[in-house]
Amino acid sequence: MKKIISAAVFSVTTFASAQNLDLIRKNYQKAVEDKQVCKEMIFQFEKKNNTGIELAYFGAFQAIWAKHTNNPFEKLNTFNKAKKNIEKAVQQEPDQLETIFIRYSVQKESPAFLGYKNNLKDDKNLLSRNIENISNPFLKDMIIQILKS
Repeated sequence: MKKIISAAVFSVTTFASAQNLDLIRKNYQKAVEDKQVCKEMIFQFEKKNNTGIELAYFGAFQAIWAKHTNNPFEKLNTFNKAKKNIEKAVQQEPDQLETIFIRYSVQKESPAFLGYKNNLKDDKNLLSRNIENISNPFLKDMIIQILKS
């Protein structure tokens, strides 16, 4: 009985995490235009101990926040935090395609003077070669769209 309960709890937790990740993905797209969504996502990530994909998305939302803020010092400081979080996430899970996608999308959209474009070619090639391995249709579409642009 104990094993059945543990399996059920694990399944619910995994399902909840998948739903949460879908929400994060959708908000990632919204945050570019919606400052409040971006701010709320950062607040949610700040309350947790993020690892892997969550840490990468935290960094991505920070990078987007750097676009929303007007203070040049806050822009640079926030963007530097974003880079650290994304790179830490890639180090934790170097084979995670979603983390590579996040780094690619942030590097692609970041201004050249910030010097965060060093993985663009390799990340694009990796994503292009492995796009068929992505099972989530929403994520797959986001990757296809960024590769086309």
